[in-house]
Parts: sequence; C-alpha cells; structure tokens
Amino acid sequence: MMWTATVLTLFPDMFPGPLGASLAGKAMASGVWQLETRDIRDAATDRHRSVDDTPAGGGAGMVLRADVVARAFDALGAAQDRPRLLMSPRGAPLTQARVAGLARGPGPIIVCGRFEGVDQRVIEARNLEEVSVGDYVLSGGELAAMIMVDACVRLLPGVMGNLTSAQAESFSDGLLEYPQYTRPAEFEGQSIPEVLTSGDHARVAAWRRAQSEQLTRVRRPDLWAQLRREKKTD
Repeated sequence: MMWTATVLTLFPDMFPGPLGASLAGKAMASGVWQLETRDIRDAATDRHRSVDDTPAGGGAGMVLRADVVARAFDALGAAQDRPRLLMSPRGAPLTQARVAGLARGPGPIIVCGRFEGVDQRVIEARNLEEVSVGDYVLSGGELAAMIMVDACVRLLPGVMGNLTSAQAESFSDGLLEYPQYTRPAEFEGQSIPEVLTSGDHARVAAWRRAQSEQLTRVRRPDLWAQLRREKKTD
C-alpha cells in the first residue's frame, strides 16, 4: 500500500505547497507516496458552512467545533485506521525517532488546527495525538503538517539517492551533525580541515564524532544530557 498523508484542513489550497517540489515532489510524481486533502468545511451542516464558535467560559477568538471535526474525520471511513495526529503547540515535540516510525507505517491522518484550537471533546473522542514542531505558535497547523510530512517522505525507500545520508544526519544517533565542507579547498583564507583530505577513514570518523559531540554539548545541552543518561543505563 502506498504511503499516504491525509490532511484535514480549512485551507486545502495550501497543499501541496513545498511538498510538490524537490525530493518530496519528485517522489509524489513518481508514485512513491500520495497526499490527500479534505476540507473540514465540507462537514459543516449550515448554509454558512460554519466550523467554529466562541469559547465556552468566554475569552478571545474562536474554537473549531467538535461535531464538525468529528464528521470530517468519520468521512474517511476505513482509512481512519492509521496514526491520528493533531498539529498543536501543546503537543509532544516531533522527534526524528517519531518521524522514522511514521515513515515505516501507512502514513498519518493529520488534523490542522486553527483559531484558538480544537474542542477537547473531539480530540479525546477520536483519539487524536497532539504533535508540536516547536515552542512557537503558527496561524494554523498547515505549515506544521508540511514539516512533518516532508520529514517522513524523505525517509521513504527510494526518495533519497544515498541511503547513508539519513544515517549521518542530526538526531539520527542523538547528536547534532558534524560540520560539512566541499570544494574549493580554500575559501576567504580558510582551508578544509586537513583530516578530511587525509584519506584516513578512521581519523575522519573520529573527527566527525568529536565534532558532533562538541556541537551537541554547546548548542543542545538537553540532547547531550539525555545521551549521557542513556549511556549510564546501558
């Protein structure tokens, strides 16, 4: 079965957007994966196609209604038996491990929130897993959904020409990726580190590992602390 990303959104015209270009776009055109968008407004029942209402208890903004989102979700039928995700700033942070797991499956159903959020009752009733792409707030879940889908698609078999590329990337082993260099050999007075042109693969590997560890310690002490904890429990 082809890996499929099904997106429930108020703005289906935003897709495929960047997913239609570069690696993801080429893979979609060649049939490696497919994108399906569903307009949540199609599940509205009034002539104004209303999908939201004011927050219970008062407050600013609007909230996506539980009944409308539920009908949009239920219209998927048998396709519901896949990971059910809601892009939300209060969700669990998206990690490379989670991305790899989604890439190994049939593909997710992604609900894109808008306004002040989605009625909690439908989140619980349809067992939606809230996922965040960072500690910031976007206008809606569409861009976050694109980030998630792109991260998954590039791991699908046949998408990346060099399979070892994914194995050496940031987060693949809990560390940030080491610095990269290419020609010219000298740029504005700076040369490529000698070890990388030595032809000694063992030295290159050791240098890259040391660089990854140093970068992680300095830039992501949280990742470094987690890695140290995991090593202690081995």
